[in-house]
Amino acid sequence: MDEKKKSLIQFLSSLALLMIAYIPMFRWMIDRWVLPESYYGHGMLIPLVSGYVLWQRKDALKEAKISSEFFGLIIVAGCLITHLLCALLKIYFVSGFSFVLAIFGLVLFFLGKDMAKKVIFPVFFLFAMIPLPLVLISNLTVKLKLIAAQIATLILNNIGFPAVRDGSIIAMPNSYIAVEAPCSGLRSLISLLTLGVVFAFAAKVSYLKKGVLLAASVPIAMATNVLRIIMLATVNDLYGEKIAMGFFHDFSGFFVFAFAFAGLYIVVKALEPKGIVNE
Repeated sequence: MDEKKKSLIQFLSSLALLMIAYIPMFRWMIDRWVLPESYYGHGMLIPLVSGYVLWQRKDALKEAKISSEFFGLIIVAGCLITHLLCALLKIYFVSGFSFVLAIFGLVLFFLGKDMAKKVIFPVFFLFAMIPLPLVLISNLTVKLKLIAAQIATLILNNIGFPAVRDGSIIAMPNSYIAVEAPCSGLRSLISLLTLGVVFAFAAKVSYLKKGVLLAASVPIAMATNVLRIIMLATVNDLYGEKIAMGFFHDFSGFFVFAFAFAGLYIVVKALEPKGIVNE
């Protein structure tokens, strides 16, 4: 057996043991993924995207120089200690981050710097599958829904639909609409930021422009969410709650996300006229 195969087998075996050690974190993470109205329903897709990127780079990975960096073992040890403490305290968010860092540590220790450089994106992209703490989610949700309601009210008044905001409730002549947590825009913001990371990675542009592309995800997500609130408010006022909060409610969610995706793609085309390509 050559040295490269031996190192790869050692890495995969250690990765399997690492995953067993992190089972409590995986249980927590999967529970958060499948919750009703989850903000991380896309979480289960993240490992698949990372796996696809690795497969795309298979030829480059085969040519990587194999070595061993002892610092990688130090990273793994630190992450396991962190995970143990987090498991005892049930702080699984931090435990999830330590898992991703531990994977990178294993790569460094068993496969070396050259391999670590080639897998930086697919490994660290796994951070996108880790749900944010519920306290942070709650705080962001409150702030975002108030901002969205305020902007939507301003636009409604300027397009001929008299509206008054009271907190996150928008009152109109014939109806009112409450901007609840699912309509805060946080879910679309998280999803679009994740897409922005993928687009930024794939775009053949400078790192500065990659940063611009990623930053553009935030206003695009917020703008499309406000658009959805305006659509729901006007349909509710004109045709009633039954229509607005029925099929149209779900349809508008898909529609504005497609609109957001298109907006992000337009930014990519503006920064890189030839579109996006795989590195």
